[in-house]
Amino acid sequence: MRSLFLCLIASVPLAACAKPPQGATAGTCLDVILTGTQGGPPAVNGLAGAGTLVRYGQTDNDCGDVTLQFDVGRGTTERLSQLGLSPNDLDAIFLTHVHSDHTEGLAGLLQLRWHFFGGPVAIVCADDVSTTRPPPTRTISCRGLVEHTGDAFLHAGEIAQRHAENDARDPAGPATLARLSLVAVPLPDEPGTVVWESGAVTVSAIGTVHIAGSLAYRVDTPAGSVVIGGDAGNSRSEPRREASTSETVEALAKGADVLVHSVIPPVFAPGEGSAFPAHVYLRQSSARDLGAMAERAGVGHLMLTHFIPAVSAAGHGPYAVPGMPLSFEDYREAARAGGFSGEIHAGGDLTKLRLDSE
Repeated sequence: MRSLFLCLIASVPLAACAKPPQGATAGTCLDVILTGTQGGPPAVNGLAGAGTLVRYGQTDNDCGDVTLQFDVGRGTTERLSQLGLSPNDLDAIFLTHVHSDHTEGLAGLLQLRWHFFGGPVAIVCADDVSTTRPPPTRTISCRGLVEHTGDAFLHAGEIAQRHAENDARDPAGPATLARLSLVAVPLPDEPGTVVWESGAVTVSAIGTVHIAGSLAYRVDTPAGSVVIGGDAGNSRSEPRREASTSETVEALAKGADVLVHSVIPPVFAPGEGSAFPAHVYLRQSSARDLGAMAERAGVGHLMLTHFIPAVSAAGHGPYAVPGMPLSFEDYREAARAGGFSGEIHAGGDLTKLRLDSE
């Protein structure tokens, strides 16, 4: 039997949040924690960039056997520190795509790991992919991102200076710690491509439509399963279409316990008065459609993140929110309106969901 509960770490002590229900016996657990809920490039006071932490292990070691980070937006290391974790605690990093709001925390994270002798870490992302949408032809390269992540520190002389202080540090800098595992894209439309595993934990991936090389991931453990959809949208990027959600993410999420997904409201749709770029809106998923998709997939918990616009914000960058600023409840109600009968979790950074397996 599996017990489930949600904790907002900002208001509940971590020790209390991690404590199993009274009377529960020792078992395994799965934590899903939003390390950053900011959507897109704008900076919003109090929010870190996109990221989701997944931990699995024994209940009596706070799910601490395997620690996985999905996307590394700005402020990820600060959020990890609030959880009592450092970059050295990560077993693997997974990138859904190479937009800066999902990756700009990577350089600092690897730099800290290099500085404090954290050792190599697996980084999983898409292999190089060429695209002509929109023209001209160009290459999206996660390999390039990772291999050059320490270049600024190298060119500034910091790596050489710190190596001179302690020659145990690799003089080539933090990029040497990355053990890249590149996923060939496009993947088949059926889920099941295993991209990483450790003991009882398996991570599989599927290609999505957002930008070239976008991936969604599924983590399966004895305590439960979670899908991280990233910024996926429908493969049809222009109206008219039945839904805004990704067909491949829906396939990956079949029977999962938790779906974590970015969200955008219809108030930013073309013609609604925000002047938000139509092509950006059409490569995201709406809360209502996510609710409908999660219900079809049989998901128990829908965690909304990467809010565009941020809750209570009057705009998103230069684009005004038509009408009143949105609340978390507005996003929840939209997902419920899509027909979702499970639990909807919409909250700020460090929103946490635990699955316990007895």
